Amino acid sequence: MTDTSAKYEGAAEGWSEEQYADSEAYLRHRAELIVALGPRLEPGDRILDLACGDGGLADFLRPFEYVGVDASEAMVRAARARGARVELADLNDYEPPEPVAATTCFRAIYYARDRRELFGRIAGYTEKKLVFDLNPRQYALAEVREDLQAAGFDRLALRPFFVPQTHAVPAPVGALLRGAERAGPLARLALRVRFTYLCAAARRR
Repeated sequence: MTDTSAKYEGAAEGWSEEQYADSEAYLRHRAELIVALGPRLEPGDRILDLACGDGGLADFLRPFEYVGVDASEAMVRAARARGARVELADLNDYEPPEPVAATTCFRAIYYARDRRELFGRIAGYTEKKLVFDLNPRQYALAEVREDLQAAGFDRLALRPFFVPQTHAVPAPVGALLRGAERAGPLARLALRVRFTYLCAAARRR
């Protein structure tokens, strides 16, 4: 058993429901932005979800061909129990047998042995975009942008992501928060103390 497998053994079942206070609202909005941010995805496009955990996101990407990858054996078992197509592999080493339209990587960029190398590997098999989340208080956006450009991703669309992870909020409040993601300077101000960016990196065509 790898260190990663051991870390999640016993915690994988029901992971999404435990990690997110309102997992449906959180993952649904994430899925919406995967589709719409940057080059738009079309039904039938193949999405590769690196470090997919228990595959909870797959339920919200039904019109697409979803493939997950995770290094935890327990997470892979939990994802397959949900009915998701998931493979056991390290995100640093995995390459799909054929190109994908989009690659996603959430709450896992810090698993990269070398971020620039990982972005380059992903660029080699991703046709439309790479979508990932970024905590701007933890990672310098300018440095991440440089790594993306070195990998060939010369377009970067950013969207603040304001759906709370650990607190469930009433539907009207959730709608207000999603609207606030488009508030420009005010949204960027909020990111100084909380929340994350959703990033979609692509190439100019």
